[in-house]
Amino acid sequence: MKRAVAKTLRFARVRALQHNLAAVATSKANQQVAALEASMTKLVSLRDGMSPAPGVATGASLAASGEIAMRLDQARATVAVSAASARARAATIRQAQMRARMKQETADRLADRAVRAADELFERKLAARGLPRKRTQE
Repeated sequence: MKRAVAKTLRFARVRALQHNLAAVATSKANQQVAALEASMTKLVSLRDGMSPAPGVATGASLAASGEIAMRLDQARATVAVSAASARARAATIRQAQMRARMKQETADRLADRAVRAADELFERKLAARGLPRKRTQE
């Protein structure tokens, strides 16, 4: 019975480790999404600041400003696609973390049940031999 309990406890520890790894992966994915969204916000603010200065301007400066604005729009579109895929990946990882958490909770319940069963078996063996029951801490 001791082997079975040890095996169940080891299994519960593995499930806890798997959940912790999934939580770290979820955190990293959320950080990546946040970084991409911050980049998009920065690109939008840079693009909004590209309005021509009041007063006289040369055609070359207007063309350069327009070129930069166009490149900022292209970069924002690219980052938006990356952010969308990162959000989808983060959602998938979050679901995997939830599954890992459920498996961990199940393993914890099984471990608790195995420990209780081993204790009850020990108590029955003591009672069968006529020995006093094991003291429990309250």
